[in-house]
Formats: sequence, structure tokens, C-alpha cells
Amino acid sequence: MSQSLRRVALLFGLAAVYYFAAKLGLRFAYINSSVTTIWPPTGIALAAFVLLGYRVWPAILGAAFLANFATTGAVLPSIGIAIGNTAEGLLGAYLVNRFARGGRVFNRVRDILRFTLLAALVSTVVSATIGILSLLLGGLVSWSDVPRVWLTWWLGDAVGDIVIAPALMLWIGVKPAARWTRQQLWEAIALTVVTVLVTFAMFGGVFPSRHYPLTVLLWPVLIWVAFRFGPREAAGAMMIVSFTGIFRTLDGVGPFSVYAPGESLVLLQVWTGITAVTSLVLAAVVAAQRELQGTWRELAVTDPLTGLANHRQLVQALDGEIKRSRRTAQPLAVVLLDLDGLKQINDRHGHLAGSLAIRRVAEALLGSCRATDTAARFGGDEFALVLPETGEAAAWHVARGVSDRLATDAEKPNLSISVGVAVYPGHGDTVEALLNAADIALYETKERRKSRASGLAP
Repeated sequence: MSQSLRRVALLFGLAAVYYFAAKLGLRFAYINSSVTTIWPPTGIALAAFVLLGYRVWPAILGAAFLANFATTGAVLPSIGIAIGNTAEGLLGAYLVNRFARGGRVFNRVRDILRFTLLAALVSTVVSATIGILSLLLGGLVSWSDVPRVWLTWWLGDAVGDIVIAPALMLWIGVKPAARWTRQQLWEAIALTVVTVLVTFAMFGGVFPSRHYPLTVLLWPVLIWVAFRFGPREAAGAMMIVSFTGIFRTLDGVGPFSVYAPGESLVLLQVWTGITAVTSLVLAAVVAAQRELQGTWRELAVTDPLTGLANHRQLVQALDGEIKRSRRTAQPLAVVLLDLDGLKQINDRHGHLAGSLAIRRVAEALLGSCRATDTAARFGGDEFALVLPETGEAAAWHVARGVSDRLATDAEKPNLSISVGVAVYPGHGDTVEALLNAADIALYETKERRKSRASGLAP
């Protein structure tokens, strides 16, 4: 399919989704045939402009006009309303892209708050205002009803942005960091079932005739979502809550159904919007804290200069491999490597060159070991390799590979290393014994090199 055909198909598909969502929302227009507190198209338009770009505006404009014209039969008011709906989405998307990092808006609390303020509360003023003016000019609303109609229109658009747009942007536009494990999948299914049951219970499922305010029952579910999943799942849960709450309230049950249908939906949407924003903020806070803890854990076991494992991680990895070798009776090798002449490099070329030399050794280590091996910076100019299921000869082969990589390195100054190898269980059966044996072998290598150098000296 050519690019032009794909674009046409995209526009028609988006227009169809927007149209049917608009017709669904207009079924709940109680105070005016063109005004409803339930307006999913606002969120659809905002998500489309953020994810697909501003160029899809013809689909929004055309679908908005058709939906309103099919409802009122008035051409000019329908054109005005369509222009307002399109301008609202364009402005909201621009504000999100400009001030809230676009499609990444729901990763940080401050961006979520900017999204709520700029997209959901400010840009929606455009559609409500242009729409009311269009209805006034068309004689479809009286001046006395303007404040109530305008507020209803604005609220419906705002909640559409708060509930619908996050779900679409997070589930369609954001690729998850990792796929769910089987355990996470079952937990997600359980969470979905519990969300449906709890929402049903608090909207009249337990006491259908009493209208008890049981909305507090939802918070344990939202906390579960935040701590076990993230903003994407929080937005999905709020979609379930919103749709269930709407239809249960219209059935005359739940805490908001004691009022007339129009008033009950207004109160429900206010509660839904506040709950949705709070849920997204909570999920973002927990996700940020989880990411920060991961960073702390990584820094605790990683050498900051080279990115290799540090001494603590080396000891942990070596201890784990020793225990595994005891179970499997497989050999285990430890290689210690020392960068020769680091002090001379620092004195002659500067400490920056010395740091770069250390990084070059780290790159040579990573290029010579397997994914199952552990490469670590053992000390200032000392490095280590933990090689599972590796004998002494193979360990020396790996060490020579590191040395060869450094010898063929085109960067200056030229680098060389000294190497010592120890093997479990022949040279020791504890972490301390193996490291000490490898250190002794490294020292002997240096001594032999010094002896050869002094024998060649004049």
C-alpha cells in the first residue's frame, strides 16, 4: 500500500472512531441535543494529534461536523462546533508537546499536572466557547441557559481529555519497557477482574437502593495498580471505572444517582476526573521511585568510570559461581589483570589520559568475555574476570585475547597488562583464597617480566 493510501486509510479510520464515539456521547445529552458531560472524542482527538501529528486534523473536523449535523440538522452551528472541537485538540496537543514532553507526558508528575492544566482545563475552553457561540447564532440555545450549558460542555471535554487521552497515549503510543511475565499477566487479569467487581460494588452492586458513598473502596485497587504496574495500567483501570460508573449511574444506582440524570452525570464526571488525575500522579510517583531505586542499586554494584562491576559485585558474583561450581562440579576461573605503567601515563599524559586508558582496558575486557562472565574493576588499575565453567588453559586464552586487543588498539599511549589466573577448586575454594591465588600469580608474572627486562638491559 502506497503512503498516500495509508494516509487516506488512517484519516478515514480516525474519522470513523471519532464519529461513533461522538454519537455515543451525544446519547447522554440531557440539557441540549449538542451538549453532553460524556464526550470521549476530546480525548481521541488529543491523543491523535499528539501521536499522529497535526496533519490528521481533516479527519477530526469532518467527523465532528457529521456527528453534530446528524444530531441537529443545522449546517452552520455544526461547522462552528466542528471548528471548535478541532481547534481544541490542536491547541491541547501543541501545549502538551511544547510544555509537557509530548507522548512522554505521563512519566513525570509535573508533566501530568501540566497536561491536566493546559490540555484538559485550558484548551477545552476553546471548544466550549466556540460551540456555545455557534449554538447561540443558530438559535439552538437561549442566553439564560448559556452558563449551565457552557459548564457542562467544558466539563465533558475536560474529563474526556483526562480519562480517554491518557489511556490511548499510553497503550497505543508508548512501547512498554518490557513484556509481562506469566506471573504479571495473571496478576493483570486478577487486577482487571477486581477493578470491575469493586467498581460494580461501589456503584450500587452491594446496596442498590441505599446509594451509599462507597467510592473509597476504589483506592486500594488504585494503589495496587500504582505499586505493581504503572501509569499505563492506571489509565486502563480508570477507563473501566469511568464506563462502569456511567452506565451504573444511568441505571439509577450508586452514590451519584440520587439526583436528576444530567446533574448526576456532572457530579460523576467531576469525581472521575479528580480520581483519574490522582491515580496517574500516584502511579508516576511510584514509577519514578522504582526507577530511582534501580539506579541506586546499579550504582551500588557498578564502577562509575568503566561501567564494569565494582569490588562488591565481583565478590558477590564470585561467591555465587563458587556455590554453583560445587553443585555442578564444573571448573571456575578467576583472572586478575593489572594495567602496566598507569602512574607513568598519568605523569606524562595527564590524569584524563589515565582515565581513558582504564576505560580502554574495560572495553577490551567486555569484548573478550561472554555474557555469563563477570568483568569487574578490582582496584585503581586492577581488573578481574570471573569465568564460569572455564579451566586454567581457557582462562589464559581469554587473558591473551584481552592483551591482544590492547596491543592492536590504535589509540595512544600503547597499553599492556599483567595477568594472573586462579582456578576453583585447585587454587582455592573460597572467594578470598581464589582472589589471593590470582593475585600471587599476577605478582609472579610481574616479577618474571621485570627479570626479563633487567636481563636485557645493557
